[in-house]
Amino acid sequence: KTMKKCIVTVVGKDTVGIIAKVCTYLAESKINILDISQTIVQGYFNMMMVVDISEIEKDFKVICDEMEQVGEEIGVKIQC
Repeated sequence: KTMKKCIVTVVGKDTVGIIAKVCTYLAESKINILDISQTIVQGYFNMMMVVDISEIEKDFKVICDEMEQVGEEIGVKIQC
């Protein structure tokens, strides 16, 4: 089985729990983080992840929409 990779970016004002929320969603969706880079510049949070989506059970588009929703709940923009 070949690995399917996706880039996930999380950008917005830094608040408590961003990483926890995003990682909880990824874990529940069977998405494994392969690489992660995170910086906070002048109060703005910026995270980029390379993830493995080989095991997802939902449609990729649904995953992207749900991630966007998670971002809206915590005030950041999430794109995949």
